[in-house]
Amino acid sequence: MTLLEPRSATAGDATGIAACVRAAYSPYIERIGQAPGPMLDDYDQVVRDHWVHVIEEDGEILGALVLIEKDGGLLLDNVAVVPSRHGEGIGRRLLEHAESEACRLGYRDLDLYTHERMTENIAMYERIGYVEVDRRTEHGFPRVYMRKRL
Repeated sequence: MTLLEPRSATAGDATGIAACVRAAYSPYIERIGQAPGPMLDDYDQVVRDHWVHVIEEDGEILGALVLIEKDGGLLLDNVAVVPSRHGEGIGRRLLEHAESEACRLGYRDLDLYTHERMTENIAMYERIGYVEVDRRTEHGFPRVYMRKRL
């Protein structure tokens, strides 16, 4: 299988990105007791205001990545893959792209966060070199912040 390449999102991708995010994060609603933060975002605005990249195939958004400049650093605010395509390397490719973009933009680190109850995500991020740097509750979500030196 050929690994699909990320591309910059356009305004026309916002609906597909929102659908991808809904599909990716819906399984966590029961576990955390509410819709995860990325499900609440307005993707028309997110695409306008931040660096957003997608992986698509035949016009369907299979994965999305949101990068935000914040507090003098770069934050990987969201990475989502439609569940029907898990295990195909789409998430890994998006994470690699985020790290490449961070380097291209001159950053030495890449930050991300995940909900503290998304323990499989924390373990996966640790396996690929992210280390926990903070825990705090923001907008009602207990988050684990992690950083990777690039």
